[in-house]
Amino acid sequence: MPKTTRSGSAKQSELPGTLQRSDEKAQRTYAHAYDAAIEQYDGDEEAAHRVAFAALKHTHEKVGDSWRPKERNGPSDQRSQEGYGSTAPTAGGVDANASKAHLYDVAKELDIAGRSTMSKSELVDAIEKENDRRSRRAP
Repeated sequence: MPKTTRSGSAKQSELPGTLQRSDEKAQRTYAHAYDAAIEQYDGDEEAAHRVAFAALKHTHEKVGDSWRPKERNGPSDQRSQEGYGSTAPTAGGVDANASKAHLYDVAKELDIAGRSTMSKSELVDAIEKENDRRSRRAP
């Protein structure tokens, strides 16, 4: 099922919940990438979903239960850098390539305890866990 309308906007009913709570650019990025990938991969919805999220992760990062624009476009983690078929671990939408200061600010916004003593990789893991927790609880 296409994720975009004829006018090019995203179909709200076809988007994952985290994207329904995100800005229009995040929705369009995901929807257009999904629609292009579904054609390229002969209707393989799982592959299209992965490609669409990979495209989204280049422009947005997951904070809490929604996606927001990144300060700089680019890959968000090792899997994103390596591309389709990579077996590297993913950070689940956390911009693992951001500075430690940025990750600390995100952790502060999410009220993650112990953030001041965490390493960069610990901040990434804690933010990913908190994002997942908030997404599970979101309507």
